Amino acid sequence: MRNLTCFLVLFLCLVSCSKDDAEVLPVPTESMYFPPNTSSFWETKSVSSLGWNQNAVQALKDFLVQKNTKSFMILVNGRIVMEEYFDGHSASSNWEWNSAGKTLVATTTGIAQQEGLLNINNKSSDYLGTAWTSMPLPKENLITVRHLLTMTSGNDDTKQYVVKSNLTYVADAGTRWAYSNVFQKLTDVVANSSKKPFETYFNEKLKQKIGMDGYWNFGTIFTIYHSTTKSMARFGLLALNKGKWNSEQIINESFFNESIATSQNINPAYGYLWWLNGKTSFMIPGGQTVYQGYLVPNAPADMYAAMGANDQRIYVIPSKKMVVIRMGEASDPANPNFAVSGFDDALWEKINAVIN
Repeated sequence: MRNLTCFLVLFLCLVSCSKDDAEVLPVPTESMYFPPNTSSFWETKSVSSLGWNQNAVQALKDFLVQKNTKSFMILVNGRIVMEEYFDGHSASSNWEWNSAGKTLVATTTGIAQQEGLLNINNKSSDYLGTAWTSMPLPKENLITVRHLLTMTSGNDDTKQYVVKSNLTYVADAGTRWAYSNVFQKLTDVVANSSKKPFETYFNEKLKQKIGMDGYWNFGTIFTIYHSTTKSMARFGLLALNKGKWNSEQIINESFFNESIATSQNINPAYGYLWWLNGKTSFMIPGGQTVYQGYLVPNAPADMYAAMGANDQRIYVIPSKKMVVIRMGEASDPANPNFAVSGFDDALWEKINAVIN
């Protein structure tokens, strides 16, 4: 009799849990994944498992081919959902980041600051020496490391070569936003403050810690990083996690948050060498025009991005736990660009058809 009573109680408990009750239980959130640093293994997720539109994937691939793409990757929670290579490119092929690599320089500068080697609020000449520009000394002394991080140094942005004779005065530091190559002086700031070649310091403090491959090519016009697509994705994953890799905070979160916030009141869409979506207006390289609206209207408002010439891209979207990578030739060879281009909005139209 006692066994029958226990059975009836259990039965009543089971039938009282309706289907509707079960549906309101919280769904476990998938954990963030970081690929191992010493292995080529990388966890994956399928498009269908995320409930995405598989039928729109081919149109996205066709668009990427049409726009001279070499490689394309989407990560969600760190796992690879799409990984595509075109035109003879492969997972082991290196390609240039162009100005997307500016974000590597900004992050390395932040690491040097957290180690007490420099302070971005100090004048740049503290680390570069006096007369590193051709500006009058009082004007040069206005330029802080922060101004180099925010494209507000006030130098002549029409001259590409970063040599002293070209670093001439246009406006007081902090009063004018203009995209130029003078950011390259940050590599000297880091090298001089750490007493190590920039690439050595970068390798020790960033590259090796997150398992990247690649190398720097230093020049008077461009300082460019080259790597595989997965190395670009590793850095994007670090950025998604606000400077944290597994359990280690590589770059402190407060500095990273500064990097992806409006850094000055002239171009709201620019942080510390990062481009920011979702702002009320933006400026682009090569001019002083202020455009109203989002940098990339079709992209999520919370997106921040590393953008380089010929459409090298790292898009980071925290609300979707997503990183998107694009490497390749210029999407429009007749109209090459330094960073922002109409390609971004067209690409996000195709991505949205897959993920929404």
